[in-house]
Amino acid sequence: MACSVCEGPRSAQFITSLMGIVIFIGDYSNAMLVGPTMRPLTDHHRVSREKLAFLVDSTSVPIAGLAFVSTWIGYEVGLFEDIAKTIGIERDGYSMFFDALSFRFYCILTIIFVIVNAISGRDYGAMYKAETRSRVTGNVSAPDAKALGHTSAFTSLPNAVTQPFSAVLPLLTLFSLLLAGFWIDGEGTGFILSLTSWRDALSKADNVKILACAAASAFVVSVVCARWLSKLRFSDIAPVVWKGVKGSLTPLGILLLAWGLKASCDRLMTGQFLATMLSDIVSPLWFPVFVFMCASVTSFATGTSWGTMAILIPTAIPVAFSLDNGSYGLTTVICLGAVLDGAIFGDHCSPLSDTTILSSIASSCDPLHHVRTQLPYSLTVAVIALACGYLPAALGISSVLGIGSGTGLIVLLFFGVVRKPKLAI
Repeated sequence: MACSVCEGPRSAQFITSLMGIVIFIGDYSNAMLVGPTMRPLTDHHRVSREKLAFLVDSTSVPIAGLAFVSTWIGYEVGLFEDIAKTIGIERDGYSMFFDALSFRFYCILTIIFVIVNAISGRDYGAMYKAETRSRVTGNVSAPDAKALGHTSAFTSLPNAVTQPFSAVLPLLTLFSLLLAGFWIDGEGTGFILSLTSWRDALSKADNVKILACAAASAFVVSVVCARWLSKLRFSDIAPVVWKGVKGSLTPLGILLLAWGLKASCDRLMTGQFLATMLSDIVSPLWFPVFVFMCASVTSFATGTSWGTMAILIPTAIPVAFSLDNGSYGLTTVICLGAVLDGAIFGDHCSPLSDTTILSSIASSCDPLHHVRTQLPYSLTVAVIALACGYLPAALGISSVLGIGSGTGLIVLLFFGVVRKPKLAI
């Protein structure tokens, strides 16, 4: 009996993790699809809402940040191209993105952590208490939980016709137009499944224009599907669209302010000043660790990973470039990954983060409970990423070994140290 009770929650968590990895187009679409879709299944198997919010949050942002076709890629590549022009790196933004991909230790290890955690069925810290409560009492939420927002915003309206194609067609439109646009605009040649062909095409394509056109087209398709497939009136659709627009204003305002700060730093040549001041006193061994921690603190305080990237890439990368003696070397490439990953780590820990709040709403979980239970897990992955990833990589040790050793520690943690939640008798 105990085995059958245990298998259900583990399977539900594993399927939720896989869904979070497969839906890599964007962090928002990931959270809004995975959370409400999997919530009935995880509730049925007594998986706590805190655990569901963790699975949603810890797959949505890392996978969107790593995927070479996503809503994040255009922004990240744009920042890389700007800094390349500023310090004179003869390399396009997409090539720099792929160069840094093997040094994205936090994102890669977070995805591995989520999968191993789901398979093991074991937890620790505040998450262990939440899972034990859910298994023993059947209460998937804590008695004092106050879910933010209204979960019906992420589910069908009462008068809507349940139609899976209403969700599938807009996503297929977005994904198809992104791939076709990148390939055509980037003058793709050769075998279409070749990574090299895609890298060349992505580096030549106007990614901002393609992302905007694909998103606008997917939006139109979603409205058409809502009207004619789900049989909703325009009077039902308009308020939902307006809620989405209002929800994007705060992150947009933070981004605009971050871009303004970036422009000011560019005019004041802050990056070059820091490079001159720090190049003789900062060790290349410790600088990637410093960059990761600085990005983490900035992202935690502001609640925005994109704003953190806009602030730190123009200031930290010139220093790394100087530490590499004015060449596009190892320290520079590691720091590119450290800025992106540190921004995402701080975003995971911050109660101000839009993705933290969105994951909580989509999972019908109290945001503060989500932060409290996820924080020990995020800190664990960050420590492993620093110890097995950034420090060894700065010494010239292969990133593959770093990821392998980090994976080994995660497996050892869950299968050799922590306990399974108590089960109902």
